[in-house]
Amino acid sequence: MAETQQQKRHRNEKTGTVVSAKMAKTIVVEVSRRVQHRLYRRVVSRKSKFYAHDEEGLAKLGDRVRIIESRPLSKLKRWRLAEVVWKAADVGAGGEESASSSES
Repeated sequence: MAETQQQKRHRNEKTGTVVSAKMAKTIVVEVSRRVQHRLYRRVVSRKSKFYAHDEEGLAKLGDRVRIIESRPLSKLKRWRLAEVVWKAADVGAGGEESASSSES
């Protein structure tokens, strides 16, 4: 009995792209997958959005992240951030600075 309690439960994992990081401690991750259409046998792309808990605010817009299933944290949040797999280039911040400096 003690052995089963010590073993970690296998949790569902998904990898996707952050499409919104505007909320406090919450990110929206879009996971896309390719499946064969039931009737037409054509490969189509399906997208799903998941709300994930990001305690430290590590993930930014465009980052590739891995999320893990967890207990319900709020009405919509059932996932939490496991790791940032790939950081997106931060081109938005550089463009704003150069635009404001050219105006003055």
